[in-house]
Amino acid sequence: MLISLLRNGGSFINVIVYILSTLLTIFLVLPLHECAHGFIAHKLGDDTAKREGRLTLNPLVHIDYIGAALMLLVGFGWAKPVPVNSRYFKDPKKGMALTALAGPVSNLLAAIVAGLIRNGFLALIAKEVLPWNDFMMYVLMFFQFLVYINIGLAVFNFLPVPPLDGSKILMAFLPDKYIFWIAQREQMISMILFVVIMMGGLNGILSVANNVLGGFIDWLTYLPFSWAF
Repeated sequence: MLISLLRNGGSFINVIVYILSTLLTIFLVLPLHECAHGFIAHKLGDDTAKREGRLTLNPLVHIDYIGAALMLLVGFGWAKPVPVNSRYFKDPKKGMALTALAGPVSNLLAAIVAGLIRNGFLALIAKEVLPWNDFMMYVLMFFQFLVYINIGLAVFNFLPVPPLDGSKILMAFLPDKYIFWIAQREQMISMILFVVIMMGGLNGILSVANNVLGGFIDWLTYLPFSWAF
């Protein structure tokens, strides 16, 4: 997204605010995403992530530098995947699906929190408790970027394509023979997905999904402060 922002003539301050919001996502939200996977897996009986020290929000444990760079430049990226061993689950398919679901759900929660903070500031400005000035405009922009970055991460991870979380959710509903077929070709499918995304092949689908979900979260986070407007 940074590349897109620069191409579209984003101002210097807009670029700085975007970089700051992305860095917060990289160093706080992506670790939260991975920790959520490990936490749910642990609750379902798999302590692999805990034994390997991944049940933490320490970004140094989770950060993947290529994924972080892509997150900054093009708006999607990843952290180091938390290890999960489905053999510890009573129901491996269901356990993997719930563990996978925890990641994008954490991004949606982060988007909701950012939206609530943004609308809280807007309510205080509307009631003249806070002044409307350039600084407040950039604060609101920061939280707006956080909302849409996290919506984008959630939508991206819900794609039912390996190695994304959506594929593991989908596998809970597939017969074993199809799961085995996908597992044998996961690396190839992942490479194809990466190429398609880098070429912009999913831009239309992702944009529509982001706008729909973004509109819903904007409405949801506006409700508690509607009295102020």
